[in-house]
Amino acid sequence: MFIRLGSCFLCFMGMIYIMIIVSLVVAVFFLISFIWATKSGQFDDDYTPSVRVLFEDETAIKNQNQQKDGNGTN
Repeated sequence: MFIRLGSCFLCFMGMIYIMIIVSLVVAVFFLISFIWATKSGQFDDDYTPSVRVLFEDETAIKNQNQQKDGNGTN
C-alpha cells in the first residue's frame, strides 16, 4: 500500500521507521528531564507535603490569639 503525494510515493514502512525514531527521541527527552529533576532534588521529600495540611499555620494561630485579646495590631 502506497500513498501518492505528488510524484513521490511514501511507503507505510517508511512511516513506521519515522514514528519509531520520533518516539525514541521523545523517550530520551523524558528520561533526561527525569534525571535532571532527580539530581536537582525535586523528589527528595515525599512525606512532608502529604502531612503539611494536618498542621496549623503558626502565624494564623498568632493572629487569632491577637484578635481575641483585642490587640488587633499585626
